[in-house]
Amino acid sequence: MSLPHGARAFLAIAMIGGAFLASGCAEIRAHNGYFLDPALSQAIQPGVDNRQSVTGTLGRPTFVGQFDQRDWYYVSRDTRQLAFRTPRPTDTTVLHVRFDEAGNVQSVDRSGMELVQNITPDRDKTPTPGTHRNLLQELFGNIGAVGQGGQGGQTADNPQ
Repeated sequence: MSLPHGARAFLAIAMIGGAFLASGCAEIRAHNGYFLDPALSQAIQPGVDNRQSVTGTLGRPTFVGQFDQRDWYYVSRDTRQLAFRTPRPTDTTVLHVRFDEAGNVQSVDRSGMELVQNITPDRDKTPTPGTHRNLLQELFGNIGAVGQGGQGGQTADNPQ
């Protein structure tokens, strides 16, 4: 059975369009951060290693503690994303190496997905403390406030 020329063209365009749309549904896997080798990370031992040996074994850390330079963090994260959706974490590993005052490894802690939290921000409005003002209060609320004491203008108590 032969299809008319217009039906063949429509079928060809529909197949190409379907293939194009199906390609957008492919899963995208990504890795962010440090490539953590389990054998190397388990080789770091408290009381045995120091900063130089950790740097030689694992390399530079992903980041150093903000308040205490003795904390080094190696962070690894794998994500999965479908089409245009938000990436979802599939695996997370944080290796925390703590050094003593002399620069020797004091402790090595490993954590993973158990620390991952899903945070959903409120997209409609940002809550702020204080009063909620309507449109008229916003428009006319500052009338008479210009030049009052404490506002930076010249007053009787504070001649400039």
